[in-house]
Amino acid sequence: SRGGVLGSPFAFQETRVPMRQQFNDAMKAAMKAGDKARLGTIRLIIAAIKDRDIVARGEGKETATDEELLQLLQKMAKQRADSITAFEAAGRQDLVDKEAAEKVIIESFLPQQMGAEETRAAIAAVIAETGAAGMKDMGKVMGALKAKFAGTMDFAKANGVVKELLTAG
Repeated sequence: SRGGVLGSPFAFQETRVPMRQQFNDAMKAAMKAGDKARLGTIRLIIAAIKDRDIVARGEGKETATDEELLQLLQKMAKQRADSITAFEAAGRQDLVDKEAAEKVIIESFLPQQMGAEETRAAIAAVIAETGAAGMKDMGKVMGALKAKFAGTMDFAKANGVVKELLTAG
């Protein structure tokens, strides 16, 4: 027995692989498969995580949590989407294809996003839970949504739904 882990109340709570390990495992798999595009994108992700950790250390904080890494991945995916739009406008299909391929790889590490109906139902439930009664409670509702649905809800889209539901109620 390893230090009585089985007797620990935490023995079966967290069984999924930490995100950092997922990236390292994916990088090794891409190397073995000779998938240069995937390998390059995973290396970009790992570099962004290292940059994030360096900034955190400078601020006296710990390394990034899985939740913070999800936010970083969402930011990277959004950057690719913005680049795709710009490159399409410039007629640079070669760069559009490269950015689109990177975006797909980055998004493969993100959890499945909630659909529009599921998002609306979740927002309505949080509004009811928090007792939000108008636009003055917008911050309270958004804070509760971010705490509950980080990584699975598009908060830019949720913002409009929250406004709609708070002004309708």
